[in-house]
Amino acid sequence: MTAASMPPKSSASISRAPRTIGAGVLGGLIGGVCIWVYEAIVWVGIQHQMPLAGIPANATGLVFGKAFQASLGLGAHLLGTAIHFAFAMAWGVLFALVWPFFQRRGWEATLLALFYAVFAWIVMHAAIALVSTSHPDYLDPTVVIGGFMSHLFFTVPVALVVKQRLNVPTVRQQ
Repeated sequence: MTAASMPPKSSASISRAPRTIGAGVLGGLIGGVCIWVYEAIVWVGIQHQMPLAGIPANATGLVFGKAFQASLGLGAHLLGTAIHFAFAMAWGVLFALVWPFFQRRGWEATLLALFYAVFAWIVMHAAIALVSTSHPDYLDPTVVIGGFMSHLFFTVPVALVVKQRLNVPTVRQQ
């Protein structure tokens, strides 16, 4: 099929795009804050894995390595925060784009969020393993379970924000 023979996009789908992206960005930002609260409570407060100030710089170390993170000083916190929230917003937008498909089929947003958390953790950590050797052992069951748990604290708020902001009628509401 050529571009000339493709049917034009409906004005409804075009007009929904800014709302969908906005819902995903907001959901990603809120989810990004929620996962940091989880990390502060669990990783810092209970497990003593790092100091509280280490959370923002963590993304820098995971992506570029601990030596680069240390060389940046305070800049590692700024770069890590930018990396964290950029990816959080991207994952939020992706959820907002796929959510209407699942909602029309009767899925609940939080149920989808459970599967999305596992998917996001696997994709993110496979990507980290490809670009850096400075990461935990992703085959360690404790790391996997902890990773899935932390990502639940990201994806459930994303799902709830996206669901509320898009408010697409479900099969039962039509």
